[in-house]
Amino acid sequence: MVLNGQKASAAGGRTFRSSVQIRNASGGLDSQAVLLLVVQALFGIGTALSGTFVPVYLWKASQSYSLIGLFAITGYVTSGLTFWLAGKWVKEHNKMNSLRLGIVLSGAFYFLVLLFGQEAKQYALPLGVLNGVGLGFYWIAYNVVYFEITEPSNRDRYNGYAGLMGAAAGMLAPWISGLLITSFGGERGYTLIFTISLVIFAIGAVFSFWLKKRESAGRYDWKHTYTMLLQSPLWRRLFFAITAQGVREGVFMFLIGLTVYTATQNESKLGSFALITSLVALLSNWIAGRALKPANRGIGMLIGTVMVSAFILPLFWKVNYGIMLLFGIGTALFLPLYMIPMTTRVFDMIGLSEESAKQREEYIVLRELALTVGRSIGVIVYLIVLSVYHTPQTMVWLLFGVGTVPVLAWWLMRPLLPEHPRILQ
Repeated sequence: MVLNGQKASAAGGRTFRSSVQIRNASGGLDSQAVLLLVVQALFGIGTALSGTFVPVYLWKASQSYSLIGLFAITGYVTSGLTFWLAGKWVKEHNKMNSLRLGIVLSGAFYFLVLLFGQEAKQYALPLGVLNGVGLGFYWIAYNVVYFEITEPSNRDRYNGYAGLMGAAAGMLAPWISGLLITSFGGERGYTLIFTISLVIFAIGAVFSFWLKKRESAGRYDWKHTYTMLLQSPLWRRLFFAITAQGVREGVFMFLIGLTVYTATQNESKLGSFALITSLVALLSNWIAGRALKPANRGIGMLIGTVMVSAFILPLFWKVNYGIMLLFGIGTALFLPLYMIPMTTRVFDMIGLSEESAKQREEYIVLRELALTVGRSIGVIVYLIVLSVYHTPQTMVWLLFGVGTVPVLAWWLMRPLLPEHPRILQ
């Protein structure tokens, strides 16, 4: 078995083990992994508390669906570029400072939204840039640290717990936000939840100081993604699979919540939608994290992709709160079967050989650039469709079109899902 022309480690093709592993062969999580989960949970709570309502806030101020799309794509592109640029800092210097800077800048984003108030619509694109930069600095560092403290024996479990905590944050935070917004009345409610998010981001930054400073080694390769796309059939296949994943994410991350709000005109309904669907996601992530093994990743991922696509179909009948809730529950139930193998296998491949493990930062940048391309494609399609046809039925067709793209991701990932895949030269 080879990766990018390099021979895999001699240990029967297992993931290379050096300074980047958790030294825990039982598949458990050590204290640093648990602490990283706590920091990620706090970041997720701060984001879920306010992030769910930022598109709604901007839409209420502007009444423009195009503005929301432009805000989203600005953030995606900026985040991808930040990944690429910050990769050098994370590889050659202190990656923990990148993680903390990402938390601080994300807090600054919500502070500025709070400061601008209704005038935030005038600064939607600069705000999108700031949001993208903050997310870029945070996620490049988080993903590198995540890779370094997990290994194949516990990566599914870590992702299951991460999904569990993310679902819990997504369950309670938006529900609380929706209640506060409706209880305090519009602008005052938004002011309160943006303020609470700032406090939570600050707590997350403090907790991050207990994460150990991790060693830096090697020089950052600026052309790594370009080189892999030209020379490695494996990573070319992975790049397109991750791009397919991003197409769906790019649209669903902002349009679903906005659709629920426009169908109900009630923030508390959106909060209840998040509460119910995230409760289902919490349970399904826990079950999927325990049930998924290398031997059943392929069938699990196929079931997940088919079912999340199928649950879009009821929207062709009617778009109201009840149908959106059915769609949300179905998606939350089956999405972990798709996302956990997708995430786990990509990081397993990064650690497949000594050479690839040494270039983990570059491979994580490659993954993010693929997501950025996919998310941007999704939003560009959204903006084009919006400029030509702007009817509820058209939006449903758009959701169905981008929502079925994960089937392509499964097809591309299929040869790579077994523990010992046959990898093309």
